Amino acid sequence: MKASDKSVIIAHHISVFLNEYVPSQKSRSIHTLKAYQDALSLYIGFLEMKKGIRPNNLDENCFCVPNIEEWLVWLMEVRLCSPETCNNRLASLRAFFKYLGERDISFLYISQAASNIQRKKSLAVKVRGISKKAIQALLAAPDCSTNTGLRDATLMITMYSTAARIDEILSMKIDHLHLDANKPNVTIIGKGSKIRTLYLLPKVVAYLQKYLKIFHGDLPKPTSYVFYSRNLGPEGKMSQNAINKQLKKHAKTAYMSCDEVPLDIHAHQLRHAKASHWLEDGMNIVQISLLLGHAQLQTTMVYLDITTEQEEKALVTLEDENDKSLSKKWKSTDGSLSDFCGIPSIKK
Repeated sequence: MKASDKSVIIAHHISVFLNEYVPSQKSRSIHTLKAYQDALSLYIGFLEMKKGIRPNNLDENCFCVPNIEEWLVWLMEVRLCSPETCNNRLASLRAFFKYLGERDISFLYISQAASNIQRKKSLAVKVRGISKKAIQALLAAPDCSTNTGLRDATLMITMYSTAARIDEILSMKIDHLHLDANKPNVTIIGKGSKIRTLYLLPKVVAYLQKYLKIFHGDLPKPTSYVFYSRNLGPEGKMSQNAINKQLKKHAKTAYMSCDEVPLDIHAHQLRHAKASHWLEDGMNIVQISLLLGHAQLQTTMVYLDITTEQEEKALVTLEDENDKSLSKKWKSTDGSLSDFCGIPSIKK
């Protein structure tokens, strides 16, 4: 069965968008790419399963507003996605529509129509704060006489002291560490491949040096991950699920000496805790924003739930400082619509 010209064009644009445009123009982050891929996979899967769309009848009408709105309802009621997840999926779909309209003016109206679709209402979930006392108990929980305990302690101390994102920590490689420099530091590759340097305190350096000696030997490979997967070895980084599992384990131990330690702790809370403690210690919000790798100061304001008064002080200070890999399958119409578009099929 021969696909229509429109079908081939749309499938081609989906493939180029995911395999060329997003990695080169949007972000090199595998997580960002996966977010776009997941959104398109879910939408194409919805068209195939619920609308009966096949490669021969995929056209611009498949991306009408009623279909998108029905897709959002399907995500919530069938896929059990949260409002926040639905909004993220919609944002990714809109990004593709914008790309599509810029590449082919005949599709421009799709992007314009989709921009008017209302986002799902959701409640902002605040990150639960952790006191300095609780952090102290948590960092003391691992048994550093064992290799696993030393690894966990080093990881938690590095996470807390740098306030880096968990993926930034897990993506660190040996050559990102500069422990012998006059001012020991680590190079962090953040969102959008933005690079920032974070200085390390003596305690962190000491833990890292001992950890590296045991887990990487005398001549560590520069491209090895600092914190690597036990199953994959130094060339494979640890998973976030593994980190959160270890954190909860140590939280139970720490809770026995400090009931302020949250038993349902997750990695992001260490980043939030350090930022909050910097603020408590009098550090300027502008400096905190730079250390966190936030592109906008307002992001830090919301992140730390800054009051209007604190925001005004921060902005005044700011003014003062200023004064100073997928295959191309669209040519083959055999198989499913997902195969035709060159994206993974969703699990039914």
